[in-house]
Amino acid sequence: MKTGTHQTELLDPADARALLHEYRISPTEQRVEIARLMFARNQHLSAEHILARLTRQESRVSKATVYNTLKLFAEKGLVREVVVDPSRLFYDSNLEPHHHLFHVETGELEDVAPTHVDVQDLPALPEGTSVLSVDVIIRVGSERDGDAH
Repeated sequence: MKTGTHQTELLDPADARALLHEYRISPTEQRVEIARLMFARNQHLSAEHILARLTRQESRVSKATVYNTLKLFAEKGLVREVVVDPSRLFYDSNLEPHHHLFHVETGELEDVAPTHVDVQDLPALPEGTSVLSVDVIIRVGSERDGDAH
């Protein structure tokens, strides 16, 4: 799945409220608006993407509310935070195990099936711990960008 400029789709308000209840999140009007946008389909959105889309819909949700709501959604396990670099954080509505391909030039983030990434030879783990997940972000750019890693 790519992050892109799709026609804005919205989840039904009743479905958004039910989803928030399922995750024990109080369904305020602002949270429902954000959930309707975020969970219309599997997608990767930054707080800025959500704020821009809500502004286009003439919503009165503040920037602080968007950030706080996304943080709450992540804390409750409703979205997955994907940090592609220190200044870019996406919220992923697809909670199935998967990795990501990040297009540096366009800012697009797309899903990569776990079957397409082979992670081997993990380091020895500290005693009493186990692997909870492995997140791989593959950053790509045009070949003219050289060998920057």
